[in-house]
Amino acid sequence: MSNMNKTRQRELIRWLKSQGAPAQRWLRISTLLGLLSGILIIVQAWLLATILHALIIENIPRDTLIGYFILIIVTVIFRALLVWLRERVGFIYGAAIRQRIRQQVLNRLEQLGPAWIQGKPAGSWATMILEQIEDMQDFYSRYQPQMMLAAMIPILILAAVFPINWAAGLILFVTAPLIPIFMALVGMGAADANRRNFIALARLSGNFLDRLRGLDTLRLFHRGPAETEQISQASEDFRSRTMDVLKLAFLSSAVLEFFASVSIAVAAVYFGFSYLGELNFGSYGMPVTLFAGFLVLILAPEFFQPLRDLGTYYHAKAQAIGAAESLQTFLEAETDQSNGQGVNELPLCDNITLRANNLTIISPDGKTLAGPLNFVLTPGQRIAIVGHSGAGKSSLLNLLLGFMPYQGSITINDIELNSLQPTCWRKHLSWVGQNPHLPAHTVRDNILLSDPQASDEALAQAIKRAYVDEFLPLLPDGLDTIVGDHAARLSVGQAQRVAVARALLSPCHLLILDEPTASLDANSERLVMNTLREASMCQTTLLVTHRLEDLDGYDQIWVMDKGEIVQQGDFTTLNQSSGPFSVLMSGRNAEV
Repeated sequence: MSNMNKTRQRELIRWLKSQGAPAQRWLRISTLLGLLSGILIIVQAWLLATILHALIIENIPRDTLIGYFILIIVTVIFRALLVWLRERVGFIYGAAIRQRIRQQVLNRLEQLGPAWIQGKPAGSWATMILEQIEDMQDFYSRYQPQMMLAAMIPILILAAVFPINWAAGLILFVTAPLIPIFMALVGMGAADANRRNFIALARLSGNFLDRLRGLDTLRLFHRGPAETEQISQASEDFRSRTMDVLKLAFLSSAVLEFFASVSIAVAAVYFGFSYLGELNFGSYGMPVTLFAGFLVLILAPEFFQPLRDLGTYYHAKAQAIGAAESLQTFLEAETDQSNGQGVNELPLCDNITLRANNLTIISPDGKTLAGPLNFVLTPGQRIAIVGHSGAGKSSLLNLLLGFMPYQGSITINDIELNSLQPTCWRKHLSWVGQNPHLPAHTVRDNILLSDPQASDEALAQAIKRAYVDEFLPLLPDGLDTIVGDHAARLSVGQAQRVAVARALLSPCHLLILDEPTASLDANSERLVMNTLREASMCQTTLLVTHRLEDLDGYDQIWVMDKGEIVQQGDFTTLNQSSGPFSVLMSGRNAEV
């Protein structure tokens, strides 16, 4: 893979800097603290050189230098305090930006919806949200402030050295550019290496999580050893890539140390020969004093230290550029996704009417999933949608939930769906899916998600109607039982009843049911369907199901095949006529 071109790197650096713009005050504070620390370095060196010159050359008694010693101690303590403050401010600066970027990613994921997200493994998203954003911390907290200090502090030191000895100042001035030049040469491939590393990590995370989820299936088909070997090879490849990045970081540091050492050595040689009387220039016609030698040799390492620190943090820049590529691409990529673009609100109404005209549902990458569809869903109507897997049923529900782009027209009370604010439209929806999602902490909180202000009476009624009260006594803390990750404390049937109670707590204009009993045992299935059947009597309902025996009593049945509605009618009419529905019924009876 070819190296990331410099134009692309510059674009990513501009993007990284733009993300930090809202928190610029923390960057300025961090830089100011670093500058004050640099001034104290000069003061400390001046005090040390003064003390040594006085003791060695002028033979001044130590008692008369107590004030200087106290000043040095105060300077050291104050510098330590500034370093601590600067680290703290830098962390706050980086944390604020990471939080902002993470919020952008989460907002974008919410905007695109689950239909778009499921195209990539969950491990890849976890890597982006956690690993890649976290790896930007050092770029903002250390590299950016150090970029400014790497220019300011050497200038300060040169301003202190040149009036004392122009030859020593010239040595520092001439050798200083060597460090950034060689740092750039060594670090040219670092950003590309980090980019490849992040891509490999995302793939490894995604593959590992997928294998973990499918562990039972892999064992069933005796694929365990083969997948273990594949994960081992991928891990070894990632280890190799990581070592390549580390080699670049160590090589950069070694080059910096070498040139800094050479420069300091040249300055030391100059002063050595000056004291021997071999070199008689640099001190403006006066003899070179011990004070000048001590001051320059104490300040010389500090002159190169900001540049060496910048080199140390250079890999943080490369790391951030590698992480920024996928983040910027994800955040700024244009898709055909229509949800999230609407700005209109749905006016207050007692009922809603859905009307589809030549509606074609498309995937986020532009593929046709279903259509053309033409239908009218009137207030209070109860519709069941049936068909083989892949017929387009779930695509239609995802569209109604605002998660799929489309062509043609689908209106809610004569307002186009993609012109509505998604959050506004979803307030009119209740949804129960195949797999219950219980993201809140306790059973109570999960039920109250649909209406946090619900009264205790309404909560108790929803719990009773969804038969949640049947298993509440079995839970350790009743309604306040912690459900755990993925509702681990509850069985699938119990979790689904909690999801039904949540839907019942806040009746809406449209109830959407997507295979609500697909994973339930017979008893839970019977209870859940009874409840949902009762709930559907008082609101417009769309039910997707494979259980054809539950359809008697629905106003209409839509039979979908190859993305189109190929047959419509009530249960009795469709069951007595030939067509796709009778084929489904005969297939169902054959299975039984």
